[in-house]
Amino acid sequence: MKNMYSKFIIFNISALFVFFSLYNTVYAKKNSGVRIKDISRIVGVRDNSLIGYGLVTGLSGTGDSTRSKATVQSVNNLLDKFGIHVSARQIYSRNVAAVMVATSLPPYSRTGDKLDINVTSIGDARSLLGGTLLLTNLNGPDGNTYALAQGPISIGGFKFDVNGNVVQKNHPTAGTIPAGATVEKSVSTNVVNKYGEVEIKLNEPDNTTADRISKSINRKLGKNYSKAIDAGRVVIKLNKRHKDNVVGFLTQIENLKITPDYRSKVVVNERTGTVVSGGDVSISSVSVTHGELKLIVETDYSVSQPFLVRNTSDSVSTEVIANSTLDVNEGGTTNMSFPENTTVGDLVAALYKVKVSSRDIISILLSIKRAGALHAELIIQ
Repeated sequence: MKNMYSKFIIFNISALFVFFSLYNTVYAKKNSGVRIKDISRIVGVRDNSLIGYGLVTGLSGTGDSTRSKATVQSVNNLLDKFGIHVSARQIYSRNVAAVMVATSLPPYSRTGDKLDINVTSIGDARSLLGGTLLLTNLNGPDGNTYALAQGPISIGGFKFDVNGNVVQKNHPTAGTIPAGATVEKSVSTNVVNKYGEVEIKLNEPDNTTADRISKSINRKLGKNYSKAIDAGRVVIKLNKRHKDNVVGFLTQIENLKITPDYRSKVVVNERTGTVVSGGDVSISSVSVTHGELKLIVETDYSVSQPFLVRNTSDSVSTEVIANSTLDVNEGGTTNMSFPENTTVGDLVAALYKVKVSSRDIISILLSIKRAGALHAELIIQ
């Protein structure tokens, strides 16, 4: 009886283990994939660039010189606004610098929102350290003013010059003002176009991914509301119920998970010797022969001192004699063969084992690509 009871317990534990394994597999499969919002964006939701021209004051002699006519004229115009009339030839201060102010106006911005701004010098100022930006209009491409900027500049660097000795950190002629601009004009963001549709734009256009997004949306909505127009666009037709709650509708759509399909790519950086590729990027059966030639030149210098020798004439002087040796070392050739469906990761790991440098690995990858054995797009930076 005791043995039967023990077997019963073991059987139940095994059954419970199998149940949890199946549950975890199904749950992981259900929750695998990438959200639509992480691989796409909604057309009409975008940032808008703003730019403006302004003056930075309060500099300690590091501002623009009188050679910057635009700065001198700007100071003259500024003083005229306050009823102070002086000639431009009477302005000699280097405590002012002309700057350009730039920022991005996010979608759904409303009056009173704060924006971070970038300030850069356009004259011959040496540093903007300690300066304050005066009230500056930030305009859009249409010429309208959407924000006003003002405040003390944060440089994050310095530059000191004493008697020709220069100590510099970062770029003192460029800085930022956190929350330095205030939105004065709201931006209207139209998510639904005139046809009553919402258009989704893929970050990486791909036909398979666009089709999967469309099918996932149709399964969620229960009808054929969605259609993939091309590799980069998916259009969703909204009914009256969806139009009454666009935010809730888009929340359901953007949180749907799909498995995106990507083209195989290998990215190489010749400057740093970096190779990045997907783990499943494969190559066909290929043989690689890698040789190395080293040329070594060594030079020793000896000095002849004639004044140590007796009975020398005036025409005899000290001479430096160079003795050079030339050595050519042709390293051993490395032969390697790789079977079918070898991945780029396996290839790189094997080349590193035989101590092939990163730059040589890049050259080998280029040769394999030219031979037609690398089944991926090769991107060289």
